[in-house]
Amino acid sequence: MLLTDSIQPVLRRRHPDGQYCIGQDSGIYWRQIQPPERGAEAPDWFYVANVPPDLDGVFRRSYVLWRELIRPFIILEFVSGDGREERDQTPWQGKFWIYEQVIRPAYYGIYEVMVPRVELYQWVGGQFQLLPANSRGHFEVTPLGVELGLWDERYQNVELPWLRWWDDEGNLLLTGEERAEQEHQRAEQERQRAEQERQRAERLAALLREQGIEFDDPWV
Repeated sequence: MLLTDSIQPVLRRRHPDGQYCIGQDSGIYWRQIQPPERGAEAPDWFYVANVPPDLDGVFRRSYVLWRELIRPFIILEFVSGDGREERDQTPWQGKFWIYEQVIRPAYYGIYEVMVPRVELYQWVGGQFQLLPANSRGHFEVTPLGVELGLWDERYQNVELPWLRWWDDEGNLLLTGEERAEQEHQRAEQERQRAEQERQRAERLAALLREQGIEFDDPWV
């Protein structure tokens, strides 16, 4: 996933012991009840700090908040309808209410693909406060040193206003594939620079030979 791939270097620096987990379309079980799904929400993306990435060597399929007791740092919901579900404040039923009053992540984001629009809330004093965009049109997640915003480009052959991360200086956080491509371009530029320098040296050597000056190393 684009969000996960690009933020991994940030999280690895933040957690050199590897103790964090990321959920993608997986459940957060916030209360112990039967059937279990009555006490769960399944955000599109979330990050929890200081928990193991797996349980007893098994990849996490969900996160049980009522057992592990560490709140997600950020939760992101991608709107598929009109956004009412993600903003529903009905006690014990609405997503917004459950996130704000029970799960209580430090940040809650709503991404409306078709509008397009991003809302980012910060949990302060017992409730969510809507954050303003900065001068770049991004929303700052200060503790991580990153910003969240829209990137209107092509990814995996689909052109959308993609939700992406930037650092706090406004540099786009690249995916592994993008980093590899960037490194390839740098290497190619260096190769071309070296080739141009070689050709320049050869032209200089030829000019000197025409003037009767001989030497062994054309780079001298």
